[in-house]
Amino acid sequence: MSITESDRLFIAGHRGMAGSAIMRRLKSERCTLLVADRSEVDLCDRTAVEKFFQEQRPTGVIFAAAKVGGIHANLTYPADFLLQNVMMASNVIDAAFRFSVRRLLYLGSNCIYPRDCEQPIRESSLLTGPLEKTNEAYALAKIVGLKLCESYRIQHGVCFHSLMPTNLYGPGDNYHRENSHVLPALIRKIHEAKDSDSETVTIWGTGAARREFLHTDDLADAVHFTFGLDDPPDWVNVGTGMDLSILSLAKLIAKVVGFEGEILTDPGRPEGTPVKCNEMSRLHELGWRHQIDLEDGLRMTYQSFLSDLEAGSLRSF
Repeated sequence: MSITESDRLFIAGHRGMAGSAIMRRLKSERCTLLVADRSEVDLCDRTAVEKFFQEQRPTGVIFAAAKVGGIHANLTYPADFLLQNVMMASNVIDAAFRFSVRRLLYLGSNCIYPRDCEQPIRESSLLTGPLEKTNEAYALAKIVGLKLCESYRIQHGVCFHSLMPTNLYGPGDNYHRENSHVLPALIRKIHEAKDSDSETVTIWGTGAARREFLHTDDLADAVHFTFGLDDPPDWVNVGTGMDLSILSLAKLIAKVVGFEGEILTDPGRPEGTPVKCNEMSRLHELGWRHQIDLEDGLRMTYQSFLSDLEAGSLRSF
């Protein structure tokens, strides 16, 4: 089901890190890309979403909108993370059905899988055990979105399907000192340590937790690939299939940044799920693999961080 010149694709969340990468990837297509800022269409407002679909008549939707954050933000604002993400997903998915959108791709997260499921994580692990408490609200919301797509497909025969990315990084990330995800938080912390000639940097937890990271440009390529499949899986993992410890990540970022001090750990701080890495055989068998090596991706991301910092446009909220 390839994208054609007559298609009108609504990219929900086009200004976010993932949405921006998807926009860059789709610029080469001859279709019309539809976007709307929050000031124009609040996706939590059902009436506003319906009005947008009625007026713009998209033929396809890529749902990359989300309220996101790291461990601190998830623990502090669980009601916001659950309610807002459920409302956005339900409003857009239902509007897409009622206004005859032929294709919808929903972006979730691999935090939907149980905390202690077998690693690497297979798609079949969904709902087989308890979730990680530090991001349970966000994970529940993403499960609702995935299951809505699956349910509309079962009941109504529409091609609504989902991608479950691993941890994302890249240009346009959020570098808030408390609410950001681990990778951008480490980039900022280590950059500031170098800038102030600090001898040490302290990271949360023991540093032993392991994570997988995917550059947003690779995610955008996977979105384009799966959006073109005639009969995509209801949901499929997307990632590199390779992980590393948070301490190793911090050391790699220090190498990229040029920080030569010591990396210390703080075992009293939470560090989330012990291991989280996607099993990638299903998407590999369909014909897609990531292209951007982690160290190369970190170098590109750090240069983007420096450019945004110098321009005064660094996301930090």
